Amino acid sequence: MSVSAEFRFVPRRRMALTTCLLALAVMAACGDKQQPAAAKAGGPGAPPPPEVAVVTVQPGVVALSTELPGRLEASRVAEVRARVAGILQKRLFTEGSNVKAGQRLFTIDPAPYEAALQSAQAQLAQAEASLANASATLARDKPLIAAKAISQQEYDAAVAAEKAAAAQVAAGHAAVRTAGINLGYASVTAPISGRIGRALVTEGALVGQGEATPLALVQQINPLYVNITQPAAQVLQLRQALRDGKLARAGGTDAARVQVLLEDGQPYPQAARLLFTDLSVDPATGEVSVRAVMPNPNGQLLPGMYVRARLEQAQVDGAILLPRQAVTRGSHGDTVMVVAADGAVAPRPVQVGGAQGQNWIITGGLQAGEQVMVEGAMKLMMGAKVVKPVPWQPASAAASAPQAAQAPASDAASAPASAASN
Repeated sequence: MSVSAEFRFVPRRRMALTTCLLALAVMAACGDKQQPAAAKAGGPGAPPPPEVAVVTVQPGVVALSTELPGRLEASRVAEVRARVAGILQKRLFTEGSNVKAGQRLFTIDPAPYEAALQSAQAQLAQAEASLANASATLARDKPLIAAKAISQQEYDAAVAAEKAAAAQVAAGHAAVRTAGINLGYASVTAPISGRIGRALVTEGALVGQGEATPLALVQQINPLYVNITQPAAQVLQLRQALRDGKLARAGGTDAARVQVLLEDGQPYPQAARLLFTDLSVDPATGEVSVRAVMPNPNGQLLPGMYVRARLEQAQVDGAILLPRQAVTRGSHGDTVMVVAADGAVAPRPVQVGGAQGQNWIITGGLQAGEQVMVEGAMKLMMGAKVVKPVPWQPASAAASAPQAAQAPASDAASAPASAASN
């Protein structure tokens, strides 16, 4: 009797265990069906929307700039030459130094020119003596011709002799002046103020024999000229846009703003000023020459250096600057991804009017206050429909932010340690 009762009890326990397992499986199945629905509805169990970096649209006045190649040139260049022949005796300047106009640079042996001056002065004195004698003779002949004591021919000869003597005196003065000029040329001076280079001849050399021998070169490097070349087609497009009213002149003036960029890409602190644009196009290159002038007070820049010149010849009103990675450019147009207030992302066609550094200039398609996605396209490709916008930071700003935040944290961590040690 006990054995049969035991066999009846075992099946009942198995049936109860089976019933519990079936109930748990049904509950688990219901939970799996409710979880996607909750995730789809954004319920408490749904994952948070992914973050994407955005920039807020802020229209304003954007200058249209063009970077063009340029070369620096001294504003004034003068060759120092020997204007008289002779032996070079002294060099009176330091090579590579600054000189002033009229400063003595070289001395040529002056002895021959001093002798020539003395000879001219002697000839002048002789001519003056002859003039005095002729004038005295004419003065004596005047009363005699009135009294018919001498012939008219003799009187005319006296008048001619006085005039000839006066001409000799004038020639003597010119010879003295010429000799003095040649003597002055023996002291070679700087024609302009500027920086002088190396001496092209040494002491003891014979210079000026048959030609004006070059002695040195003086260049004025403050200010400097910036010679720029710009494609003629670009110039025509700019002028047409200005005439049509699509663009406005930069700063409201006819002169373009010029910023010189050094070899490392850094802008030169002194701004340049546009002087003129050439009226003709180079037939070999199809480019127009543009010249600007820039100050160089410290002599940092040198003539002949190649630079990049950023010309701001026009500006666009109501334009927007967007990072290059925010704009998708294609054959069918340019688009950006706009993040709405509810986090939805949608493409938007835009008009690109040019580039400025690492940004595109947007001239149409966006409104003030809208948010444009810059980073996070991979998250959209993974199926995200709703995103969380966060302000975008350039790479330089993002790299410096952790370093700035790390310093206070380290100070705070060291403060308790120091307090504990005290």
